[in-house]
Amino acid sequence: MLDRPDKPNSFPVDHSDLEHLESARPHDWRNPEPAPCYNLVVLGGGPAGLVAARGAVAFGAKVALIEDDMIGGDCLNVGCVPSKTIIRTSRLYADLENARHFGARMDGEIDVDFPLVMNRMRRIRQRISREDSVSRLAEEGIDVFFGEGRFTGPDTIEVDGARLRFRKALVATGSRPLDPRIPGLEEAGYLTNENAFNLTRRPSRMLVIGGGPLGCETAQAFARLGVKITIAQNEPKFLPWEERDAAQIVSDALAHNGVEIRLNTEVVAVRTEGRNKIADLVNADWKSSVTVDEIIVGVGRSPNVEGIGLEAAGVEYDTVRGIKVDDFLRTTNRRIYAAGDVCLKYKFTHMADASARIAVRNALFPGRSRMSRLTVPWCTYTDPEIAHVGMYVIQARERGIPVRTFTILMHDVDRAVTDGEDEGFVKIHVREGTDRILGATIVARHAGEMINGISLAIGSGMGLRALAKVIHTYPTQAEAIKMAADAYNRTRLTPLVRAASGRWFSWLRGEGA
Repeated sequence: MLDRPDKPNSFPVDHSDLEHLESARPHDWRNPEPAPCYNLVVLGGGPAGLVAARGAVAFGAKVALIEDDMIGGDCLNVGCVPSKTIIRTSRLYADLENARHFGARMDGEIDVDFPLVMNRMRRIRQRISREDSVSRLAEEGIDVFFGEGRFTGPDTIEVDGARLRFRKALVATGSRPLDPRIPGLEEAGYLTNENAFNLTRRPSRMLVIGGGPLGCETAQAFARLGVKITIAQNEPKFLPWEERDAAQIVSDALAHNGVEIRLNTEVVAVRTEGRNKIADLVNADWKSSVTVDEIIVGVGRSPNVEGIGLEAAGVEYDTVRGIKVDDFLRTTNRRIYAAGDVCLKYKFTHMADASARIAVRNALFPGRSRMSRLTVPWCTYTDPEIAHVGMYVIQARERGIPVRTFTILMHDVDRAVTDGEDEGFVKIHVREGTDRILGATIVARHAGEMINGISLAIGSGMGLRALAKVIHTYPTQAEAIKMAADAYNRTRLTPLVRAASGRWFSWLRGEGA
């Protein structure tokens, strides 16, 4: 294994990773000479920064992109790409374990080749990194600077000893894992998404601190790869903001995979004994401990706002909520905008992308695009997945909006049954007395794919009545959406309508006679 001497906290690599490193941060890169003034300087080379820089340069703007680590940010290097790669492999192992259910026979024990799993992850990360390589960005006309960028005034920023002047700037520095500050944890050593994918040997036992999306995805994936997992969640609910029946299905799935879930449980201290890590847990008056090889922390994200000179630029922020922006993503300095995790409540890659497009449009062109007009779906990539868009029922009721819900269980969907993936449901919420879609929750193996159709309907103003007219290919699991729309249409057949249509058909029969 090789280590990067210039970035001591970056992941260890083998030789297959060298191309990825050359794409994300070439070892021989030399920062360009700064232009006299840039139309846009982007601070941060993650998803939001890349979308902004590429979008601006495509319209002919002079653009500089500053990154202090690796192009691609968390999503490519230590987030979405590696995690979803491992989740896919873990699903394969789960299917192999369940082969008899599908009429297949697996003779002998299934061995998990953990190093091979991690090697596949690194190969895929390497492949995807080519799309956003530094050389490709430079070919597109973007001036790429590596170093710690810091604002020195309302229209200047310094990086690696060079001063860049700008007409507009975008802060897209992202976020980092929240430090839970548990006594003894740092001394014992722990993993986050930033280093969990460094593992080359499979641990036997792991403690996951946090029962949110990151904790659940990590727990299930590693459990399916043969690791004994315990989740400690300090709240009384699992995935607390999701609908209870949705969260319960995922909780049952994790339990089926051997994950031990401890709710209302706080990790109060960590210590080591030899190579073992021992976590002390408290649940009300009950105290216990769990002995593991590794601890993974997934309790939230903290915006990267420190050390970038926001004070000198006149940009207001706090360390919990991030940079203060208005609905147009403009900061308290009218020259500077922000996008992505550093300023948004919902820290998703697709939100970083969408917010960057809005920020660039508002910064460089006449227009007033608003964040509040976006329809934002999200998904927790467990198996089954939980996907949601729009309002929850409780939110609608808090606003005094009457709600009617149409539910289709996946075990009533032919393709879900043939796939052996019939756990879950599709719920679509409409305003009572109308077909206006307020929100939807899908629990299914492919919920993240299915939710996009409902997001499109909400974003385009399409009601559930119109959605029922959309022809879906048969058989697909997404047909559950049309089934929910058909269920709405059946409610329109009131006794009055039925009586009127009955008289009509009676008249026709009489005429025929």
